[in-house]
Amino acid sequence: MIGQLIGEVFGTFILILLGDGVVANVGLAPRLAAPAYNWNTITIGWAFAVIVAVYVSAGVSGAHLNPAVTIALAVKRDFPWSKVFPYIIAQIVGAFLGALGVYLVYMDGLKAAGMPNVWCTGPGSVFGSAFWGGAAGTATGGYSFMNAIVAEIFGTAVLLWGVLASGDSKNTGLMHNMGPFLVGGTVLAVGLSLGGPSGYAINPARDFGPRLFGLLVGTQGLFTDMYWLIPIFAPIVGGVIGIFLYDWFVSGYLPSKK
Repeated sequence: MIGQLIGEVFGTFILILLGDGVVANVGLAPRLAAPAYNWNTITIGWAFAVIVAVYVSAGVSGAHLNPAVTIALAVKRDFPWSKVFPYIIAQIVGAFLGALGVYLVYMDGLKAAGMPNVWCTGPGSVFGSAFWGGAAGTATGGYSFMNAIVAEIFGTAVLLWGVLASGDSKNTGLMHNMGPFLVGGTVLAVGLSLGGPSGYAINPARDFGPRLFGLLVGTQGLFTDMYWLIPIFAPIVGGVIGIFLYDWFVSGYLPSKK
């Protein structure tokens, strides 16, 4: 199992290095921000971050890279429960190290901007004008915590549909080596269509590991209220709901391949 855990650490490291990396790039580079923030650039960057991370680690660990995926597969796909906690720890460690990588790449810009939150999600999202000032600004958009919870549940359920379809041998999906593109495309769709209220963490490790790193380097407002619990628990609920819905409405009706 050591090799699998290393695969999860490395895959999640790549995910955050490229995912949070595009957030930092857009926020700190005026040539991309035009004039302040470009949601499309970030959603595309995150999609390709997922594609690369899955391609790199799938053969080693299955490329869960997400506690919500790991728990859902344990609930409904016979993934061993004895591996769930080690996988989750490996994912959080990889996410933390990925945030470190982003910090090292963008260190000068982050320090000059007052160490803004490029690490994790927030209600509304907290991006926009308050996001890049270095202070923990008030969320824009008027979304409530409950709205963020609903968005995370729906978003993670959709993510699971893409993950399950990409690996379902009975489905008429893409060839096996194209599976990461389906998962990345699903993340792109979630970000563009459902990402506004919460910033679409849809992955507890993706949010919590970098959030811890941000706290260590002095980013303000990351744990000032209870919002940080939402990207931990809501995706887990959404993942379990998603795998049950896939089995009820899709998998059970697919013909067996001979």
